[in-house]
Amino acid sequence: MSSHSSQAQDAPRSPLTLATWNVNSIRARADRVIDWIGRSDVDVLAMQETKCKDSQFPYERFAEIGYEVAHFGLSQWNGVAIASRVGLEDVQTGFPGMPGFAKDPEAEQAGEARAISALAGGIRVWSLYVPNGRELTDRHYGYKLDWLAALRTYAEKQVTDDAGAQIALVGDWNVAPLDEDVWDMEFFEGKTHVSQPERDAFTAFADAGYKEITRGFTPGPGVYTYWDYTQLRFPKKQGMRIDFQVCSPALADRATEASIDREERKGKGASDHAPVIARFA
Repeated sequence: MSSHSSQAQDAPRSPLTLATWNVNSIRARADRVIDWIGRSDVDVLAMQETKCKDSQFPYERFAEIGYEVAHFGLSQWNGVAIASRVGLEDVQTGFPGMPGFAKDPEAEQAGEARAISALAGGIRVWSLYVPNGRELTDRHYGYKLDWLAALRTYAEKQVTDDAGAQIALVGDWNVAPLDEDVWDMEFFEGKTHVSQPERDAFTAFADAGYKEITRGFTPGPGVYTYWDYTQLRFPKKQGMRIDFQVCSPALADRATEASIDREERKGKGASDHAPVIARFA
């Protein structure tokens, strides 16, 4: 984990459009992502599941359209990135206390490429790929809860130390906080993403003063950000809402609109997630 200096919260603030998108392999979907950035006119894009090492990321494709990229990838799994046309400063990989995971419980529980942040347009943007949890009886489920608890501890300290902190925790949270965030609660009975401990871990950020800012502009039910590739989930409208933008109090107050680009889930070669966009005054 690298460290970072002051949040630079007193920097001049301009209107900013921030998007988050689990791209499910940037090398497989670079053309779609580059095309979407051009059409959507976003200032900053946080990406998850890039599924490549740092050396494999297509930085030049983003540079050609005026975006610089900070990427954190260790293998063909996980991977997070931030692309920005409004500057990228003070890049941080991982957060204090972030737990690691290994298949062998006796082995070193090494940190995974699931969190990266940078100052972009005066905002400390975090691109987060929260662990899936797999099954309620799996060690990965405990890892997920520990990971979220550590993130919450870090996030709470930031706003305790600076009430004006401009922080965006965005990405694939792998939690459906409300019943309306899944297409069928009976189907998810006994599964991850909807369990009470996971939902409590998500709610804990609100208890720390943070606010999820996209739901208010895109209310449900039936408003989703993810549709599994199997069983024709997308055309059947059988999705989940698991991608969010959770903002510090001072930043949440600046949110003016948000949207989910469901059209990007359509067509050949689409990711199984849709981009989630927010605009800040």
